[in-house]
Order: sequence, then C-alpha cells, then structure tokens
Amino acid sequence: MELLYILGIDVKDLLNPQFYIEHGGLWMIIFIVFAETGLFAGFFLPGDALLFVTGIYSDQIVSAALFHSNNEWVDLGILWLLISLAGIVGNFVGYWFGYKSGPFLYERKDSLLFKKKYLIQAHEFYERNGGGAIIIARFVPFVRTFAPIVAGIVKMDQKKFTFYNFAGCILWVGSMLVGGHYLQRFIMNQFHFDLKEHLDVIVVGIVIVTTFPVLWKLFSGKKKTNNAR
Repeated sequence: MELLYILGIDVKDLLNPQFYIEHGGLWMIIFIVFAETGLFAGFFLPGDALLFVTGIYSDQIVSAALFHSNNEWVDLGILWLLISLAGIVGNFVGYWFGYKSGPFLYERKDSLLFKKKYLIQAHEFYERNGGGAIIIARFVPFVRTFAPIVAGIVKMDQKKFTFYNFAGCILWVGSMLVGGHYLQRFIMNQFHFDLKEHLDVIVVGIVIVTTFPVLWKLFSGKKKTNNAR
C-alpha cells in the first residue's frame, strides 16, 4: 500500500481497465495478462474487463504502440496474437511453478499476490472438469490464476496441457476482444449510445457476469452441505 501511495496510484485504479490502457497501453495489457497466471496476481486484476475494453479501443491502442493500420481486423488480429501469447506463456510459467513446488504451495501463507483459498478452489474446479478446466478456467476470475498451477501440481501430461493452454487462451482473448469491439459498434449504430462514456457500467456488468457462476457454485455447495447435515 505504501508503494502505491509513493507512486501516486489509488487502490481502486488497480481494478479499472482504463487505467492500464492509459498508463502503458498495449505493453501494459500484455504484462497484466501474463501476470494473471505467470505471477499469480490474477485474483485482483481485471482480466475480462481489461480485454473487453481493449477491444473497444483496439485501433487507438495499436496505433499508439505500433502503427496505424486503418483496418479493424488487422488491429484486432495483432492484439489477439500478442495478448494470447502473453497468456499462453503465463500459463506455462504457472504450470512449471506448480510442477516444481507442488505441496509447498498449500503450506504457504497468504500474501498480496497469493491466496491459498483460491488455489484450493482451483484444485476442486480441476477435479470436477479434468483437462477441460484449463479452457474453462480462462473465463472464470480467480480460478484462471491457479488452474495451471494445479495442473502442474497433479503432473498433468505436458502435451495435453499445451493443447488446452493454447485453445483456452486463444478462445478467451478472441471472444473478449471481438465482443468489446463489435458490441460498441452495434450499440452505437442502433441506439447512438457510446460505451466509451460508460466504461464503469461495463466493468461492473462483466464482473457480475463472470463471477456469478463462481458465487452460485460456492453458495449452492454450502447449501447442499447444510442440508446433508
């Protein structure tokens, strides 16, 4: 917290996708996506919302970091490729860390970048969904941070993990980018409503949509446990 104060960063800025776009652009986005799994910080970084907003600002982000293409598909394609690579590498780092550290993580104390309860939830999620959990986890906040670590801990076959890693990351990044880009255009054309002026509402909406399955599973599981008693 003291470091954030020294840097002049408000804690709420860390949950705001536009903050990362304005302070680092494409390279910050790439780092954040990598950090979600590679640095185990995904439980508080706005991954889904960040990519959705990136899709909305795709042309500006690419123009500022690389070149002006004048082609929306070129812009989306560049973002899709670079961000997907960051997520794929991040997952490999998480898998390697889990493979090497194993049970040590379950004894580790909580810190700013590590919460054991999310590791346990990811392990349960993996047990229910098998290898497909690596794909599904990409769309589930908190779980996507620790799913590759769990895959490494249980010694998931590396070829199998590689396939699910590539598939999951490409699907996740692509759906968020394209969804943000074309939803902005559709709503603007149909209702003359600019999503760029209401990003706070978008972020809240995405957080609700992506976390609802986790909360539902959590509370329904508790309800079943109480009924069993």
